[in-house]
Amino acid sequence: MPTVQVDLDDRSYPVLVENGLLSKTADLLAQHGLSGLRPAIISDEAVSRYHSKTLIESFGAGNSPTLHTVPSGEASKSISQVENLCREMIRAGHDRRSMIIALGGGVVGDLAGFVASIFYRSIPFVQIPTTIVSQVDSSVGGKTGVNVAEGKNLLGAFHQPKLVIVDPETLRTLPAREFHEGFAEAIKHAAIRDAAMLDDLLTIAPQKRDVPADLLARNIAIKARVVESDEYETKDIRALLNFGHTIGHGIEASLPYGQILHGEAISLGIRAALHISEKHSGLQPEHSTRILDLLGHFNLPLTLPESIATATVMEKLSRDKKFKSGKIRFVTLSEIGCAHVIDSVSLSDLEEAIHHLRG
Repeated sequence: MPTVQVDLDDRSYPVLVENGLLSKTADLLAQHGLSGLRPAIISDEAVSRYHSKTLIESFGAGNSPTLHTVPSGEASKSISQVENLCREMIRAGHDRRSMIIALGGGVVGDLAGFVASIFYRSIPFVQIPTTIVSQVDSSVGGKTGVNVAEGKNLLGAFHQPKLVIVDPETLRTLPAREFHEGFAEAIKHAAIRDAAMLDDLLTIAPQKRDVPADLLARNIAIKARVVESDEYETKDIRALLNFGHTIGHGIEASLPYGQILHGEAISLGIRAALHISEKHSGLQPEHSTRILDLLGHFNLPLTLPESIATATVMEKLSRDKKFKSGKIRFVTLSEIGCAHVIDSVSLSDLEEAIHHLRG
């Protein structure tokens, strides 16, 4: 099977990618030294309905996991849900000899990972991502956290998983909108590191659910190599993964969580970042057009609704972690596959880019 190793010294772990892996979870945990821990599955209501039975049945009768679900959607990435889950697990008898299995998309992975980072002062966890966003991006890298009203992911911790299990078959149960949104992150990877991947993504039919395991692994490898170079985002290397996210997160936080999906906001953020890249980094317009056409191929939005005020987006993004000592650390492209972090972007540039999204 395609396997990507994330090399982080004693925090290293493999990412396994193959159809049908969900039903083999217990065996995979045993193969990677995790069979002696009592599992607590954290999932959301929609994913649990489709996939928790297969996961639980993989354990047989010997070490049945407990199942803990949260409502589906971004609103569940909250500190109140963290407390609820921790208390549920304590009542179920979990302790330092337990582990968490995150079964779901990026919301579940971020939430469950954060719970694992603080439960009994940290226990191991395993990621089983079930969306494109989580399979190609958020399940790898150890960033965990929750949102607050002031912005996305402002509370959290670095806590690397022990294992990531990617089963492309789980994508078949996704609604069309959730399936499409995930490709914003794959397009981002192509834009910053792998120009040839744009053509490969174009071969995927948006109306189907067939995503090759090797294409998922290729995306995961991009994320893994960046994380290895800058695990804690201190060198402006990992920051390259934020292409499209500064304005994208501002847009996402401008609406009640869940009204616009993460990938949809990132699609708008990518368009804004391309506009700024042309102005500040010499990106050629035809390169922008190529990326925008691919976003359109997956039915991702490219026009900002008039109901979202520019001032609101600016206020939300001003709290973003990508601001450092008052300076905006913005990711631009000089060409497809070549990204940079620059600090010459002004607040007026951001406002102009947001206005550009209304055209």
